[in-house]
Amino acid sequence: MTFPEPHYVDTNGIRMAVYEQGPKDGVPVVMCHGFPEIAYSWRHQMPALAKAGFRAIAPDMRGYGRTGGPKGEDAVPLYDIHHLTDDLAGLLDALELDKAIFAGHDWGGMVVWQMPLRHADRVAGVIGVNTPFIPRGPIDPIEGMRAVFGEDMYIVYFQQFGVAEKIFEKDVARSMRFWYRKSPMKLADFDKLPAEEKNLSFLKSFATDESTWGGEQLLNAEELAYYTKAFETSGYEGGINWYRNFTRNWQLTEGQTEKVTAPSLMISAADDIVLRPEMTIGMEQYVPDLEKHVIPDCGHWTQSEKPEELNALMVDWLKRRFG
Repeated sequence: MTFPEPHYVDTNGIRMAVYEQGPKDGVPVVMCHGFPEIAYSWRHQMPALAKAGFRAIAPDMRGYGRTGGPKGEDAVPLYDIHHLTDDLAGLLDALELDKAIFAGHDWGGMVVWQMPLRHADRVAGVIGVNTPFIPRGPIDPIEGMRAVFGEDMYIVYFQQFGVAEKIFEKDVARSMRFWYRKSPMKLADFDKLPAEEKNLSFLKSFATDESTWGGEQLLNAEELAYYTKAFETSGYEGGINWYRNFTRNWQLTEGQTEKVTAPSLMISAADDIVLRPEMTIGMEQYVPDLEKHVIPDCGHWTQSEKPEELNALMVDWLKRRFG
């Protein structure tokens, strides 16, 4: 599969790498990746949307891939939700687009659900892939995760600047092989595990011999090489900085009206142990115009694991609502 080469736009103080397929006059769909991903994560979706007549746009987000981003501990606040959403508004400005449909997976999903709260006039629709709309909680989310899961939970562990990235950057190809695996078990089986095995302490598994890792490898050699080259270039610091802004984002969004009025599609994966399908229960309170689906037998990496099923759901909804 030939993935397009990027063009570059200046937005919000960064030079963003943008990959496109489809007609320039098609309804624009901006696809936002999560961690540890890049625009290439949408390689199966872009041609499907383009074939359906949509303008598929996928950026390497701030800190990732050919976009990269500011470095150093002082730069951590430059990865907060205001910067991440303003990057996308600036992307539309650079492409001379008034509005777009925003699709997001993992952390990209958190960003696209914030777009209609911060830039409502730029959002025609929202597609959440695995990531639901998550309302602001009553306590600092990092303190909440620390209380429930402990210090080894990966998001809590990521709060230490410079620690996790050194571990992952020691052997980038190995790191990508660790992350990109099909879910080793059904969600129901995960729920039966003892509590000490459910604290999401992925780094303990990462330290073990590769032969002990659960789940089938998801990437072929060409795909692994593409991801490896990207992260050898950018490193992991920028991407992990997104996690270091959980507390700051919680503080910044105090008092924010939590209502998404744009047409929205939520696609969950039945066996994603972090972004569980039941997290979408009650979303309609915040997202009134909402359609929901669950892809069976699918773990966290939905775009790669079940591309045809995801493409069909996205294209069908897009044609019905924007065709």
